[in-house]
Amino acid sequence: MTRAMMTTLTFSLALSAVSFNGMADAQAKPESKDIVDTAAANPSFKTLVAAVKAAGLVDTLKGKGPFTVFAPTDDAFAKLPAGTVDALLKPENKHKLTAILTHHVVSGSVLAADVTKLKEATTVFGQKVTIDTAKGVKVGTATVTATDIACTNGVIHVIDTVLIPQDIVEVAAGDSRFKTLVAALKAGELVDALKGTGPLTVFAPTDEAFAKLPKDTLEMLLKPENKEKLQSILKFHVVGANVKAADAVKLAEASTLNGQKAGIEVKDGAVYIAGAKVIITDIPALNGVIHVVDTVMLPKETK
Repeated sequence: MTRAMMTTLTFSLALSAVSFNGMADAQAKPESKDIVDTAAANPSFKTLVAAVKAAGLVDTLKGKGPFTVFAPTDDAFAKLPAGTVDALLKPENKHKLTAILTHHVVSGSVLAADVTKLKEATTVFGQKVTIDTAKGVKVGTATVTATDIACTNGVIHVIDTVLIPQDIVEVAAGDSRFKTLVAALKAGELVDALKGTGPLTVFAPTDEAFAKLPKDTLEMLLKPENKEKLQSILKFHVVGANVKAADAVKLAEASTLNGQKAGIEVKDGAVYIAGAKVIITDIPALNGVIHVVDTVMLPKETK
């Protein structure tokens, strides 16, 4: 069972039509360029266009769509910490750059006149962004500064801040099913590792999965003197690549970060890894993907 990656928005936004780089209200003038060409024609989007090219998303955003793009200006990208943009544009960080860019795109062509009824929207990346119209219009942490730039395959709204998706740790911390896992990551001092660039795949045990362990086992593992053993178990749940569910079912095993291999099998229509049943797949994160498992996976030396 995979998460829906796109939703149809029906916004209703109390913004009046605005001009864009000298262009009249987009609704009053027929569009003539697609999203990529429209952005490329505007000097405020040099960084965005360079990023779209580096991520290999040009053909996608020139496709049929329709798409709604919340487009950060060059000034928005300049707000990021020094060196961030240069790092994102490197080939080795393409997965992270793609995650960020697709977090600015929503399926469907949604005009400003249709905005205020929603509290949130799911991006093409798969995570949600909040929508707040209490003071102006905010999408996530960004303020919408211009609206309704019509394109042949959708619409652009301009924002003043780059939207950053949640990383693996942030996704887990925001989900009430993973309280024990988050506590274990902190005790095992693995938070920074799972907030790193990645990409990573985490087979995440729920609180109920941890509750299946023998009595007092979890309490013992969380003690400082057992940190190495806890780390070994947690690393056995992590693969150093972005492995989506469609790819996982084709594998017989996966190499984990603790150095051992976890066997993968498909049985009665379900996927099992190291004996744990995968119950939810493909939860997207900035630095990888999470699959939910119903049992804590134990490497050989801890059995």
